[in-house]
Amino acid sequence: MPVNVLFSARAGLWENYEDPLLTALNEIGVNVNLSRNIPPCDVDYVVFAPNGPVSDFTPYTRTKAVLGLWAGVESITGNTTLTQPLARMVDPGMTEGMAEWVAGHVLRHHLGMDVDICRADTGWQPHIAPLARDRQVGVMGLGALGSACAKTLAGLNFDVLGWSRSAKDIAGVETFSGPAGLDEILRRSEILVLLLPLTDATGNILNARTLGLLPGGAIVINPGRGPLIDDAALLEALKTGQIAHATLDVFRTEPLPPEHPFWAQKNVTVTPHIASETRPISASKMIAENIRRGEMGEPFLHLVDRKAGY
Repeated sequence: MPVNVLFSARAGLWENYEDPLLTALNEIGVNVNLSRNIPPCDVDYVVFAPNGPVSDFTPYTRTKAVLGLWAGVESITGNTTLTQPLARMVDPGMTEGMAEWVAGHVLRHHLGMDVDICRADTGWQPHIAPLARDRQVGVMGLGALGSACAKTLAGLNFDVLGWSRSAKDIAGVETFSGPAGLDEILRRSEILVLLLPLTDATGNILNARTLGLLPGGAIVINPGRGPLIDDAALLEALKTGQIAHATLDVFRTEPLPPEHPFWAQKNVTVTPHIASETRPISASKMIAENIRRGEMGEPFLHLVDRKAGY
C-alpha cells in the first residue's frame, strides 16, 4: 500500500514542486502516492503552505505529520485543529540564499557603497571604510537562518554579536540571550540584522526604546518578519538620524502599499521579500527525509514547539 502524501499549497507551487518532490520521494525507497486530491481520511502526510486549500485538519485522522514549505509558522501555530506534529521548513538552499543576501547588504552598508552607486553629481568624494574586524554587526535570532548568517559574517571577519531568547553557542560569534543580553547587543551593534521568528514576545521588538539603544547612525537590516519593527518608531529614528538607514525586505502588509511612507524615505531601501526563497529541489529532499523518518519510526526533523511559537 502506498504512502499517501497530500500537497496543499497554492496551485502555482504544485508546478514547481511536483517533479522535485516525486524525484526526492522515489529516492527514499518508499512507495508514495503524491497528489493534490486525496480523501482526508487516507492522508499520511500533508505537504503544507498556509496559502493552500487545507485549513481544517480535523478530518486528517491518520495523518502522521504536517510538513511545512515555509520557514515561518506564525500563521499556523494558532490553528486549534492542527494536532498533528508540525515540521517547519529548514531548506539548505534557502539558508544559503539568506546568508548571501544578508552578507551583501551588510557589506554594502559597511563599505558605504551607496555614496558612489547613488551619486547624482560629478563630485569626487573619497570615503574609506574601516576594516570588517572593526565593525560590530548584531544578528538577532540564531535559528538556522540567523546562525548561518552570523557564521558567514564572522567568516568575513566582522565582529559579530548574536542574540536569541535562549542561550546559544556559535564559534566565532559573541552570543547573548534574555532581556539583559538584548540591551547589550543593541548598544554595540553598528549594523543590526533581524532574523527572529514572529511570536508574541518578538512583535515590535524594535521600538522607540530599543532603537534608542543602538549607536547613533546605526543601520537596520530586516529580512526576518515585518512586525518585528514598530514602523512609526523606525520612521522617527530615521528622521532624527538615530538610524542612518534601514534596508527592509519584509513588511506588515505585502506588497507594501504605494502610500506607505517607507517608499518616500531616501534612507530606506525596500526590497520585495526576496532575501531568500525556498528552493524546490533542496526543500523536496528535506520533506522526503521527514517522510522516511516517519515511516521508519524515527524522530521528525525541525518540529515546531507550539508553546514557543517556532
